[in-house]
Amino acid sequence: MNRLRVRALAAASLSLGLLLPARGWAASLTEVNRSDWAGSVKLPSYVQMYIYVPDKLATKPPIMVSSHSCGSTATGQMGNIPLSKAAADKNGFILILPDNPGQNCWDVGSAASLKHDGGGDTQAVAQMVKYALMKYNGDPARVYAMGGSSGGMMTQALMAVYPDVFRAGSARAGVPAGCWADGYDSSQQWSNNCAGGNTTKTAQQWGDLVRAMDPGYTGHRPRLQTMQGEADTTISYKNTAESVKEWTNVLGLSTEPTSSDKSYKAANATYDRQFWQNACGYVVFEAWSSPGGTHSMAYEEADILKFFGLDTAGGSDPEPDCPAGGGSGGLGGAPGSGGMSNSAGSSATGGAVGSGGRAAQGGMSGTSAGAGGTAPASGGSTATGGSSGSSGSSGHGNASGGTTVAVGGMATSTGGSVSAAGTSGTGGTGATGAIGGTGTAPGGQPGSAGGVSNSSGGMGAAGKPSHASGGSEPPPEAGGCSLVSANAKSRYDYASFAFGLALLAFRRRARR
Repeated sequence: MNRLRVRALAAASLSLGLLLPARGWAASLTEVNRSDWAGSVKLPSYVQMYIYVPDKLATKPPIMVSSHSCGSTATGQMGNIPLSKAAADKNGFILILPDNPGQNCWDVGSAASLKHDGGGDTQAVAQMVKYALMKYNGDPARVYAMGGSSGGMMTQALMAVYPDVFRAGSARAGVPAGCWADGYDSSQQWSNNCAGGNTTKTAQQWGDLVRAMDPGYTGHRPRLQTMQGEADTTISYKNTAESVKEWTNVLGLSTEPTSSDKSYKAANATYDRQFWQNACGYVVFEAWSSPGGTHSMAYEEADILKFFGLDTAGGSDPEPDCPAGGGSGGLGGAPGSGGMSNSAGSSATGGAVGSGGRAAQGGMSGTSAGAGGTAPASGGSTATGGSSGSSGSSGHGNASGGTTVAVGGMATSTGGSVSAAGTSGTGGTGATGAIGGTGTAPGGQPGSAGGVSNSSGGMGAAGKPSHASGGSEPPPEAGGCSLVSANAKSRYDYASFAFGLALLAFRRRARR
């Protein structure tokens, strides 16, 4: 009898030994089979999906996408966001970490990636979100994106190309959506023109560029938070000013902030901040600048999570939709779903569209014009065929009768010329050391000390980033996260089955 007990206990111990490690696997970064998330959609073959699903999910879990920088990986990015992982475990939301092995940076410069459902990297990420929403019964009203450097560029591109998918984004050291297309080198997914701060446009031009990425969209636009170090030598700090012009226009805001503060001490750096509120009083755009800050700064995770409303469990997004008549007066002036939008719809200088000039997603047919919403600007003209569609919505109030006005439609660029050659400052080295002695600085002038390093590696020959190590990204497995194949669950099933057999054998022997 004792011998039988020893055998049974040994079998049980073996089974338990198989089960114990599996408990750790359940909440690990896991690759999702491409056929599961991509399906039959034609997407870049190199893009992969990794997901982190906490052991205890919220009833309708929010989703946060975190895109890595040039030359990094999904595991490296997981190590960069330990507070986000802890918040996911505590509050029950899902993390998606896209990966692009074999590539240098994310493609946010090709026509495919800058078009809604164009088949580029941005669509691949949007497809990952749609998969997770369906599989885990996620909350489609609470999908967010964040990232730094190339991941920050991806974040701004996602807000522009997929405003129907994302509610908000936080981009560190990124560039305005569409900027990367200027001089885009597909072989390295790099743009010297944009990186060097030589791509400038008017606010109207930036806004029109974003609206053209998804021309049929008239709903809610995602809010955005940008962060950058003023001493960034990899991505010119000039891009912060261009992002301000772009997103204030897209969101229907004045270029002047509603409020600002200086010397805000976050967890990792000190920032001067600017805030923009919409007509309902909600902050929908923030620009954070760190005096003396470099390119590869740590994420201010606590502030990012608060901006998304993911710092607490449950609840709703911090920015409710504005009620009818209380919209932000978007410069796009687009009518509701089904209506025909005007070609530009922007206000002239000093003549912003009045409250309610922008349609709300799902709003009812508008019957009242926003204050000043239909007045043409000086030199503007009334659109000839601007009738509203039969199902047009204007929760923020479009003009009765559906006519739209091309306010300031004849606006031209003011001083938007591209510099012949960007300046590099002195020396082409980044904070973590130069890689490649023949490299050039992002502005295009030779760096005196070699190539400029990006967040995870140096600039190689001809001023393009290399895959070399030596950047600031942590090595794989940073933060203690491990990659686990999708069949980890089968180990649970096998272990449980073995344990059950062991107990059954013990009971039958005991009866004898």
